[in-house]
Amino acid sequence: MSLFISKAHAAAGPASAGGGMEMIIMLLVFGLVFYFMIYRPQAKRVKEHKGLMSALSKGDEVLTQGGIVGKIVKVSDEKDFIVVSLAESTEVIVQKGAINAVLPKGTMKSL
Repeated sequence: MSLFISKAHAAAGPASAGGGMEMIIMLLVFGLVFYFMIYRPQAKRVKEHKGLMSALSKGDEVLTQGGIVGKIVKVSDEKDFIVVSLAESTEVIVQKGAINAVLPKGTMKSL
């Protein structure tokens, strides 16, 4: 019977247990990758957006998340809302957090 089937041999000794040091190093590497690839860029974007929202002033031309381009008519410091003029007789109340970008002056006329 041994012609076609090879004999099974038992392992020489117990398998060595993986040291805890390798696991700790691997967890640290994963933590660093998570920090530099996910957390840090997102925190930077949030900080830039907060700076953008605090710098909004009357007369700025802005782009909202919905794609609306308009000029700021009124900014309320105690509330989180601004009034954006789309045309001479059309005004929209928008939350400050919905502003994506402040456009250069004259952008609305060139559209």
